[in-house]
Amino acid sequence: MPSVAFHTLGCKVNHYETEAIWQLFQKNGYERKDFDDRADVYVINTCTVTNTGDRKSRQMIRRAVRKNPDAVICVTGCYAQTSPAEVMGIPGVDIVVGTQDREKMLGYIEQFKKEREPINGVSNIMKARVFEELDVPSFTDRTRASLKIQEGCNNFCTFCIIPWARGLLRSREPQAVLEQAQKLVDAGYKEIVLTGIHTAGYGEDMKDYNFARLLRDLEANVKGLKRLRISSIEASQITEEVIETIDRSKVIARHLHIPLQSGSDTVLKRMRRKYTTDFYAEKIARLREALPDFALTSDVIVGFPGETEAEFQETYDFISRLKFAELHVFPYSKRTGTPASRMPDQVPEDIKHDRVRRLIALNDQLALEYAKAYENEVLEVIPEEPYNKDASTGQWVGYTDNYLKVRFPATPDMEGKLVRVKIVKAGYPYCDGQFVRVLDDHVDLNDLHSDADQTAV
Repeated sequence: MPSVAFHTLGCKVNHYETEAIWQLFQKNGYERKDFDDRADVYVINTCTVTNTGDRKSRQMIRRAVRKNPDAVICVTGCYAQTSPAEVMGIPGVDIVVGTQDREKMLGYIEQFKKEREPINGVSNIMKARVFEELDVPSFTDRTRASLKIQEGCNNFCTFCIIPWARGLLRSREPQAVLEQAQKLVDAGYKEIVLTGIHTAGYGEDMKDYNFARLLRDLEANVKGLKRLRISSIEASQITEEVIETIDRSKVIARHLHIPLQSGSDTVLKRMRRKYTTDFYAEKIARLREALPDFALTSDVIVGFPGETEAEFQETYDFISRLKFAELHVFPYSKRTGTPASRMPDQVPEDIKHDRVRRLIALNDQLALEYAKAYENEVLEVIPEEPYNKDASTGQWVGYTDNYLKVRFPATPDMEGKLVRVKIVKAGYPYCDGQFVRVLDDHVDLNDLHSDADQTAV
């Protein structure tokens, strides 16, 4: 039986696509090996979001070549798409496929075995107009399923290479989304995470359909769906219809990841983001009317070219005021080929790192404040993994629907199930919880009060 090993760099979409590529290999009689083991084929799914992504991708390619010089080395993903000639130039690379045409990979492998000639299968992504169907009925990770609903982005922010790596926005057919969601629920997943390059841009390329309708259709038609999480939504995509849909939903998680990038209007303009801080704050206020206790998480880039101390302070103050539940803080990283990399007044590394440190300290404080509001509450958690690797403590870790990370006593048979847990001590990054009970599939999910009473001390 031929064997294949994978290594995935970068975002959730890449991890999803690796699972999809594995399905293709599995159907063709391959067994999956660990990347550090000897395999007949290595697939490296690359990232190009920063220059560091490129460098790490090259390192992993070389590692695979060293592991088995006779193996077929396939490189796919964003770095392969934007720099195919550079990837083909790495000694030992046999096949390069970009962010389209992944289903051709197995044919290329057979062709390479016969002809022994390197194959460049990268096509012009800017011409792609149709979503590439990549079905993933189950995942190697048993607890949380991603569902890719769209591809590409039309925004062209000045710091970002992704439209050149992924092409323009294209949405998956609603019927295909619903069918895959049902397969995932039938395979035992309680939570589905909707994902994509510009997830909530879903439907912008369709005539009579949009993201809010997809959310409603998933809830109405997917039998047994317990929790639906939106991986990311831009402020500009939070329409009244989306707010209303979230407000009425029984399954959409009380957690929205809404990228901010900067809390300074002048920096946002240089980034070519499509909103102001006032617009962003207004959307959050509307969402909080509909979902008073939702967790607001976000991405922030610190040290963007030309960022002054005053502009950084605007970001710091804006974040303090809006009370985010968690931030992902990134120092600005030059990406060759983007307008921002050519901008004057690049911020020195030491200043960037000082600002990152200050924002992380603010994040820790805000995250703890958010968690404290849930002390003594009973929440629903899906146990994902043991708290430490040997599982000897009997502690497991999982997320509540509002994205609190909780560790609590559990058993391996609870993995991937919905469990009620009382938050006994708020903390960050972990809250400590007390197990209440496993949820029966037929129980009324709104009935939390009796559990809170049972655990009252």
